Amino acid sequence: MSVPRTGEEGPGKPGGPRKRGRPARTDADGGPGARERILAAARTEFAERGYDKASIRAMARGANVDPALVHHYFGPKEQIFAAAVEVALAPALEGPDAVLKGGPDTAGERMTRFFLGIWEAPDTREPLLAIVRSAVANETAAAVFRNLVTSRLMFRIAGELDVAEPELRAELAAAQLIGVVMLRYVIKVEPLASAGLEQLVAQVAPVVQRHLAGA
Repeated sequence: MSVPRTGEEGPGKPGGPRKRGRPARTDADGGPGARERILAAARTEFAERGYDKASIRAMARGANVDPALVHHYFGPKEQIFAAAVEVALAPALEGPDAVLKGGPDTAGERMTRFFLGIWEAPDTREPLLAIVRSAVANETAAAVFRNLVTSRLMFRIAGELDVAEPELRAELAAAQLIGVVMLRYVIKVEPLASAGLEQLVAQVAPVVQRHLAGA
């Protein structure tokens, strides 16, 4: 059995040859864009495996970083999920300003068109589907999703409504739209799944309007 000479660097020693298959690191913090790569890998992992089966090690492999760096940037898995949800919901989180800009009389139509329009676009629908499926199957994921939707979306809308019980009204409007989304895009119940967007807006918007601003 050969023993390394003094000063000789072996595979397990600092400065030794890099193990086969280990991702290269350009610097101590994972290189340029490490945080963005981790977040993109996390979205893919949650989409493909769901919240329960998603692992930080797999996210690290997808981002070509050490698992410790995932913890450094995001903390535990629920915080990574929260960051992934926020990125996926970014278009929707811009909605309240657009919905309420035209006044309360047509807010239901604008909210319905805006919300369903996000789900009609494939580039936003797929990550949202993955998030909804995780939230349905896991309570931790559901709590993260619920907190973000209420604090960043529904409460902002409620704050602009000059009506009694604005938070309840905003949540009822959201329930109406999320119910349509679940049946149309997740469960794919016909004929709802095949109905045109304009037909849906015409049918759903008056109900959303009543929730938001009706007597």
